[in-house]
Amino acid sequence: MLNVYAAGWCPHCQKTVVFLEENNIAFNYIDIEAQPADVVARVVAANGGFDWVVPTFEFNGKWRKGKVFDSQELTKDLAELGVIRE
Repeated sequence: MLNVYAAGWCPHCQKTVVFLEENNIAFNYIDIEAQPADVVARVVAANGGFDWVVPTFEFNGKWRKGKVFDSQELTKDLAELGVIRE
């Protein structure tokens, strides 16, 4: 299952969630601000080790660092992770 680390106040997270729902892509929404330190540390590491950036994805041990919403780039990245087929 695709894990989406996000924050409710983040407009890129909101757009990403809508995109995933509209495209019937199953995912777990994980509020980064409600997570224990070890989970936050993994998200920070996936984003280069300085801070967490959302939305960050994890799928079968592969990570996609946080990025601004771009539907074409998101589609490409989800295909590279193996979540969808282009």
